[in-house]
Amino acid sequence: MGHRLGAAELDTTTGIGPDDGADARMHIAVYIPTLAGGGAEQSMLRLAETLAERGHLVDLLVNRRAGAHADRLPNGVRLVELARHGKLRGRLDALRAYPGDTAALLRPVLLARTPVMTLRYLPGLASYLSRAQPAVLVSALFYANLLAIWARRLARVDTRLIVTEHNNLSRRIAQGRTRSAERARWRYLPELLGRVYPRADAIVAVSNGVADDLAEITQLDRAAVHTIHNPVVFPELPERAREPDDHPWFTAGAPPVVLAAGRLEAQKNFALLLDAVAVVRRQRPLRLMILGEGSQRDALSAQAERLGIAADIELRGWVGNPYAAMSRAAAFVLSSNWEGLGNVLIEAMACGCPVVATDCPSGPREILNHGEHGRLVPMNDVTALADALNATLDAPVQADRLRDRAEAFSTAKSADRYLALIDQIA
Repeated sequence: MGHRLGAAELDTTTGIGPDDGADARMHIAVYIPTLAGGGAEQSMLRLAETLAERGHLVDLLVNRRAGAHADRLPNGVRLVELARHGKLRGRLDALRAYPGDTAALLRPVLLARTPVMTLRYLPGLASYLSRAQPAVLVSALFYANLLAIWARRLARVDTRLIVTEHNNLSRRIAQGRTRSAERARWRYLPELLGRVYPRADAIVAVSNGVADDLAEITQLDRAAVHTIHNPVVFPELPERAREPDDHPWFTAGAPPVVLAAGRLEAQKNFALLLDAVAVVRRQRPLRLMILGEGSQRDALSAQAERLGIAADIELRGWVGNPYAAMSRAAAFVLSSNWEGLGNVLIEAMACGCPVVATDCPSGPREILNHGEHGRLVPMNDVTALADALNATLDAPVQADRLRDRAEAFSTAKSADRYLALIDQIA
């Protein structure tokens, strides 16, 4: 477990200090609030691992070591858990960083009952930067990005800062405004981001669609937003895909399995997928397996019962090796209402699995190159999704072609682009 960082100390579990590892080319910190099972967390873990493999001294900063990836610390990467402070201290530090931003901070941060980000870790992040003084800090997700910008100002260090956006923010904000009792904190978030983000040394989006969306809602200069795709395909993935999967559905002669993966939440729209599978099953035997957990598990189970397909639907939960299932599935479907990039789509392709995806903002169209490598369908169209799934099962894209396309999203290529950007801003 990582040691919580105070104002004058570094993580002591590894014995590495800020000046150790002199042969490493750079001291790089990567900040992600938790190690949950989402695409952003997985991408930052892979980036940290790849940078460490290239000889850099890498710190992985988290608010809490919690989530599906909590025990998956990459080799050569030091975990640092940030110190937690009181709510008032965090709000005051956000104000103290840039007093001129008071008006922009009022509704989403200072006066909100629950701000749009966790401010308790802002002092701890500033303390880390002041003590460790990494050459570069890469942060992910808007709430961590804001803390990173404020913390660097409070620490008064020369650390170069890259903030990365991993999701379609306009959709995320619209969802927040619908669900939240304090809609103002989401309503005024674009204004805050538009004011604060330019203080980073570089702004990165994980897809061109995310970059376009970010620039539009924040009024940032689109030319100032770089696109660097997520580091998805790692060197060991083919070997992991060949590992056994003892699920009985993957035995010889069993009906074909359609696979999906992701959090069981409204964003992923698995309800649409269940409806489409019910249509396809009128024409051919078929099973659906969904990897992941979330708040909609009971609702999806009830939907499967209503559709009369519950016996052929498996909500399998999180699995340690999804690639083994991907390499054995007849097709993979991404049914989302929105994405940042759609890592699971790339992972399935890297396993040679034919894919179908909704043409949602953002990512699938870029990954599939406008439908060249898999079928794209309109969002929320059951008939179109069922037809595309049938067509894919009848005439799948060749596995080698899918693997070749997936290599465009390798960890090596992503790390190369981040390091080139670091050279540019240094």
